[in-house]
Amino acid sequence: MARIASEQPRKQRKARYNAPSHVRTKFLNAPLSDTLKEQYKKKTLRVVKGDTVKVTRGDFVGSEGIVDGVDTVKSKIIIHGVSLTKVDGTEVPRAIDPSNVQLTKLKLDDKRRVEKLGEA
Repeated sequence: MARIASEQPRKQRKARYNAPSHVRTKFLNAPLSDTLKEQYKKKTLRVVKGDTVKVTRGDFVGSEGIVDGVDTVKSKIIIHGVSLTKVDGTEVPRAIDPSNVQLTKLKLDDKRRVEKLGEA
C-alpha cells in the first residue's frame, strides 16, 4: 500500500475502508505476549482462528479466550467467551479490534505460518 500522505482523519478512514484485501490482512495483526516475542523474535503476528488471545483494552479487559472467527471485511475478531447479553436474554458475540488483544498461544497447524515464524 502506498503511504498515505494526509493526516486528515477522514482520508485515513477512507484509506482503511477502501483498502484491498491483501492490505486489509495487515490490519488484523495483534501484539505477541512477552514470552512469544522472546521465542519468535517478532512483535506482532496476524490473528487466525484457533489462536488464544487476552483482551488488553475495553470492557472485557483481562478476559482470555480462543478466537472463534476473523472478519476481514470489518477488521475485527470474535473471541469465545466475549459476548454481550441482549435485552431478551440472548448472547451475541462482541467483535474486538485485533490491536486491543495480545496473542498468548499460537495455532501452529499451518506449515506456512510455522515457516514464517522461522520454526521450519
